[in-house]
This record gives sequence, structure tokens and C-alpha cells, in this order.
Amino acid sequence: MSETMRAAVWHGKKDVRVETVPVPPPPAPGWVKIKVAWCGICGSDLHEYQAGPIFIPVGAPHPLTGKQGSLILGHEFTGTVVEVGEGVTSLRLGDRVAPDACQHCGVCGPCQVGRYNVCEKLAFTGLHNDGAFAPYVNVPAELCYILPEGVGFEAGAVIEPLATGFKAVREAGSILGDTVAIIGAGTIGLGVLQAAKAAGAGKVIVLEMSAARTAKAWECGADVVLNPKECDPVAEVKKLTGGSGADVSFECVGHKLTGPLAVDLIRNIGKAIIVGIFEEPSSFNFFSLSGTDKTVIGTLAYTIRDFKGVATHLASGRIKAEPLITGRIGLEDIVEKGFLELINNKDENIKILVKPED
Repeated sequence: MSETMRAAVWHGKKDVRVETVPVPPPPAPGWVKIKVAWCGICGSDLHEYQAGPIFIPVGAPHPLTGKQGSLILGHEFTGTVVEVGEGVTSLRLGDRVAPDACQHCGVCGPCQVGRYNVCEKLAFTGLHNDGAFAPYVNVPAELCYILPEGVGFEAGAVIEPLATGFKAVREAGSILGDTVAIIGAGTIGLGVLQAAKAAGAGKVIVLEMSAARTAKAWECGADVVLNPKECDPVAEVKKLTGGSGADVSFECVGHKLTGPLAVDLIRNIGKAIIVGIFEEPSSFNFFSLSGTDKTVIGTLAYTIRDFKGVATHLASGRIKAEPLITGRIGLEDIVEKGFLELINNKDENIKILVKPED
């Protein structure tokens, strides 16, 4: 292993450079070093490129990681364990893993009840600590899920975003036979769609305006796809449900208009699950809730149990990674063929995977 490596480093808004950096040191106790096989470009990476810093700490060191300023991006990845820190017994050299990105304190209230995805000091790999747009990265061993037989590195790199959708469906409770409405057929929406079908949803209605993403929704098992530009989606969903509305909706866009829409799409006593990341507030009449007994649930990321659920479904074929992967590039091309491709041709792309070179 050489002492330096090439990595995609965030320096500021529209300033991500592929440059030579030191290889991570030997892993600390409880941590492991991963040789990265593939790492997907996430929407949060694009947000940091276009408008950052958003999550990346610049004003003060992060309370958990101590990182501040420039760091290596990338958190949707798979790879092989090549070094283990002191005290690690759950992993061995050569294990193929998909690491959870939620680095956490382990002692706050949410961590104590297993909800470490909302740790009070939450740090995401690749946003609050160095990430995986590089040949090597160090991560906590407890966050590494060993890939089952039959799940390759490319599919494994999509487990992280799929786990976000899987957890969203889990938060909804039983949806056996229910009518589900999903707003958006991007990476997260398609993950929710597949998880909802695997969980026994009776009918899944997807709202999407892009023709290419509509095709992906059909490929992933949608029963109905509506284009909000061409119809009144609330009226159409009610028409499809005997006038009542969907039992459950999932907001997977993060737009000021789609948050309230998620509530409007559901019947009285229905549930709206908010998955999207919002950049601006919505105008909302809370009588939509107090007058209907509707429930709104927020959900962030996942826990390792969601990685296990997704991996199990990938191995059995109930969830498929292939429809989500629309590009594969090398690290040196990450800005031109990765970030800019996703920004300029958003409708045609879902997930672009990056392969670092050793």
C-alpha cells in the first residue's frame, strides 16, 4: 500500500478537486480500514458541490469527529476489510462490507434506544469525516454490514440509499394490502417503491414528471404512475381509491410544495412519511392534521437493521439494484462525468457509481 492516494476532496462551493492525499493511518481501536470497490454519488454530495457548505463543518470542529473544512466526500460504498483496529472481533481481513454512514456517540438518548441515525452528535462519513471517494477509508467496525453471498460490490454500493427507503417503509408500520402513494422516482423514491412492494403493499401509485424516471418506476414495480404536470394528483389518487385517498404516502423529493401534497394525498387517519431533505420551509395548514386524524412521520437515514433487510432482499431478488445504476466512472472523472452529469442531466440519471483506483 502506497503512502499517498488520489481522492475527491471538497474545498468549497463548486470546488471539488481530485488530488493526492495521505492514505488513512492504521485504524483506531474499534475501527477498520476499507479498500473501496465502488462509491455512489449521493444527492447530498451534489448539494455540497453546488451550494456547500451545508452539512460539512466549517465554522467549528464537528463535536464527534473534530473535522473542520476540507474533507473527502463519499458515503454510499462497498469494499474489502484490509486492516482491523484493536478490539475488533466482528470483522476479519477480506470481509466484503457495505458500511452504514451514521457515525454516532453511543451515549445520547437516541443512541441508547437504538435510534443512532438521529444521534445528538451525528456525523456522516463523507460529510463530517473523510469518506470513500478514495481507494481507502477508515470507519467504525460496528457500522460495517458483511455482504451476503450473491450480492456483488456494485449492488452493495446501492444498499445505503436503498436502506433509507427501507427504513421509511418500516416507519409506516404494516402496509399489507394498503394503497401507497410515492412522490418522486429518484433513488430514494425507487427504493421506497421496491421496499413497499416487498412489504406487501396492495397498490403503489408513483408521482413523477420525468419520462426517464417514470420508466424506472414501471421497471421497479409501480402499479400506477401519474404526471403532476398533466393531472391533479390529489383528485386522481382519490379516484383510484374510492374517493378516500391513499393509506400511506411517502414524500421523496424535498420541495416546499410536495411536503403538504404528501398530506393531501392520504385519507383521514392515513400516514404521510416525510423522507426528502428540504432546503426551504413550506406553508402548511395544521388543520389538515387536527381535522382528519392524519399522522405525519419524519425519517432520516437508517440503522444497521435496515442494511440487513435490504441485503436480504437483494440476495433473494425481491429488491433489485440494477435499475438504479445508470453510470459507472473512474475517480478522476468524478466532477465532469459525475457531479456535472447528474446536475445537467438529472432526469436521465439515477445513481452514478465511482470506482477509485489503488
